Amino acid sequence: MFVNTYYLERYNFLCAKFFKTLIKKITHLQTYIVRHPILRAGKPINTCAFHGDELNTTVHFGYYIQENLVGVISVFKNSSIFPLENQYQIRGMAVLTALQNQGIGQKLVNFAEQHIAQHNSKPYIIWLNARQNAVSFYKKLGYYIHGDEFEIESIGIHSLMYKQK
Repeated sequence: MFVNTYYLERYNFLCAKFFKTLIKKITHLQTYIVRHPILRAGKPINTCAFHGDELNTTVHFGYYIQENLVGVISVFKNSSIFPLENQYQIRGMAVLTALQNQGIGQKLVNFAEQHIAQHNSKPYIIWLNARQNAVSFYKKLGYYIHGDEFEIESIGIHSLMYKQK
């Protein structure tokens, strides 16, 4: 079946712009709906499970258009990288392909940052491992690269990025 991608992209843009949108807490299992096709395409579904997903210090958010989950982000309390007590790692941020580049990812990151800010009175750092194709996205949101690029086996080249508050 032939699908005109211009009209499909236009339809998706209009959906994101004019239909009811909502960001809310979701379970780690619900993140798989978006994690799998975007972050683990072609791999078994169990590769969508991240270490720490089920900790009570981890929170997952989903971006909905109408009733459809189209974007996800997870926030982990993870003090393993920088010499500051309060560290949070953003992980598993993804938006379905047809809706990328329309501001949903930025809204998810901003929402996660607001959540972290509401639960902290002390200085903190937010950090993440950005895929190479996402580095410029995070730079636009005020994140800085720390150190050299590195490879995550079977996933690709990444950069450690951070933002201090």
